[in-house]
Amino acid sequence: MTNEPTAGAGGDELFAALGGGAADTVVRLLRAGVSAESTDGDGETILYRAAVSDEPGLVRLLLTAGADPRRASGRDGGDLPLCGAACGGHTEVVRALLAAGAPPDGREEFGFTAVAWAVVQGFADTVEALLEYGADPDLPGPGGEPPLLLAARRGSAPAVRVLLRYGAGAPDGVYARTRDAALAEARRWLTRDVEQELRAGLLSAYGDGYETVVRRIEEDGSETVVVELLRDGVPVAGREQQTGHAAVATILETELGIPTPYEELAARALRCGDPGRDDWTESVSALWRRGDEETFQAAAAWCASDEPLRRAFAADVLARLGAADGETPFAARAVPLLRELSRRAVEPELVRAVVVALGQYGDPAALPEILRHTGHPFRGTAPGGPRADRARTGRRPRRALGADAAEQGRGRVGQGPRGRGTGGPGRGHA
Repeated sequence: MTNEPTAGAGGDELFAALGGGAADTVVRLLRAGVSAESTDGDGETILYRAAVSDEPGLVRLLLTAGADPRRASGRDGGDLPLCGAACGGHTEVVRALLAAGAPPDGREEFGFTAVAWAVVQGFADTVEALLEYGADPDLPGPGGEPPLLLAARRGSAPAVRVLLRYGAGAPDGVYARTRDAALAEARRWLTRDVEQELRAGLLSAYGDGYETVVRRIEEDGSETVVVELLRDGVPVAGREQQTGHAAVATILETELGIPTPYEELAARALRCGDPGRDDWTESVSALWRRGDEETFQAAAAWCASDEPLRRAFAADVLARLGAADGETPFAARAVPLLRELSRRAVEPELVRAVVVALGQYGDPAALPEILRHTGHPFRGTAPGGPRADRARTGRRPRRALGADAAEQGRGRVGQGPRGRGTGGPGRGHA
């Protein structure tokens, strides 16, 4: 399918109004008879422009005025509005398009689906919206790789959780081996330096002669590493990846019934060194669920460690070890250990861990050990475990370049967060 330009007779003004966020002007033009199916000189549809610009109100307006959510954009019809919105993590726009009838599993040129775009860009909430509307959690993307494998490579524990919740790689399904493959991929990245891998990949693809810029962004329970190549200060290409591979491996091991040793789970937590990150919390949660004597003995031994983070990890494990249905089988032995830790605790993360752990047990005898830390400047944690205090700040900051999709068959350069890009409001190919 090709899209011939229809701008003119109000079409140019419609695109300009959308670009300026002038909703009243868009309404006036549509009422005056300008088509909601207008395209610009490159064949880009006005609905596609609104979708990739994260304009949910204008998207709904255009859909109400007759824009077809199934219509592809671009002179060769290679771009879908749903995929454009998913690539940028524009979840509200995605929901509007799906509600209007956009096929959740529609494929763009080069084989991309909306789920594949959302996964490789790390937008778990967008993935969930697509799955809620019936997208196939196992439908392979470019290269025949299923979404769960892509999410594991990305290092996105939130995306992996969502996909598993919707049955990705179910043991009795066609893609039963996907979970094993995703686990192998996550483990492959456990000891790799993400920044160095991204840098090496970019230099291999584009050669030398570029300035390299690296940014690290805290989000979604891990850190996103962004590496960009610049020439004369202008971004040329970039790649990004999250660092939650240890958490992903732990999640998948649990799903597959693999009993990872305490020492390995603890090592994953300590490598990240942050009790608020998924690498830490997933290890703790896995040991909570295990709830056996071996785990208790290992955690008790770590309570005597000289390293504060080891003691903090042990306290986190003891906080809810084996707890289920109101039962706390290790309380009688865990509380004395935690009280002793509290008496000696001065480091912020250790104070946090022991105060929260003692609070979980609710033993009045431990109140003095809790009150002694009143006013301590540790990062507060709500009851329910170390993940409960994680700040959720919404959509990630808009970055300069995304997953470098060019090597997968398509370059999304330009159009703001969709390509994280260089250039103006239009779509471009690298």
